Amino acid sequence: MTDALPLWAENLAVFDTETTGVDPARARVVSSSIALLGGGGEVRERYDWLIDPGVEIPYAAAQVHGITTEVARASGVDAAVGILQIVEQLQAMVDRGFALVVYNAPYDLTLLHAEAARHGISWPGDLSPVVDPLVIDKQVDRYRKGKRTLEVVSQHYGVELGAAHDAGEDAIAAGRAAQALARRYSQVLPEEAAALHDAQIAWAAAQAASFQEYMRRVKDPSFVADGAWPIR
Repeated sequence: MTDALPLWAENLAVFDTETTGVDPARARVVSSSIALLGGGGEVRERYDWLIDPGVEIPYAAAQVHGITTEVARASGVDAAVGILQIVEQLQAMVDRGFALVVYNAPYDLTLLHAEAARHGISWPGDLSPVVDPLVIDKQVDRYRKGKRTLEVVSQHYGVELGAAHDAGEDAIAAGRAAQALARRYSQVLPEEAAALHDAQIAWAAAQAASFQEYMRRVKDPSFVADGAWPIR
């Protein structure tokens, strides 16, 4: 493994959310973190939100991230205020020239896009480049068996993950995993963040098509896998 980082990975904005559910079109943001990592994975800036989503937080979701309806209502900011701040901070990071790391980007970015629309908040015209360690890992090590959760992928690349399902810890781990991937696969990944973004669009589509073919063959002939990336 080389120690050299490509230029795009020397400073990375990272983003994650914890939510009320698994459907990005319907779920609400409960907590979120955006941070800026330096070349050694160190946290240079960090912004955190606890949000009152305006709806009940299901018990199953609270069991995952530890935020109950009562806690969110007592200590969280109004959803419209928090979502606006998150969108503006993401845009600010991109405007400063940083690539945006989002693990399984179609979930968090689709959900945030839906939240913005829900609260009448304008969406940035071009929130890119995005770096998705999940898509990249599947591309560069496609035959590795086992799960591809953030916990598993972090462990595979020697990245310490603190409290899993904490938005800040997950975002930072995703950024460090992206840097580990950048180091290990520097010879095969595009050198520029914009080119990497475009490559991931094609990789995600191909991965979804492969999964759809498998599912139709072994389980459900009508199964459909959406390969749109980074927003669906």
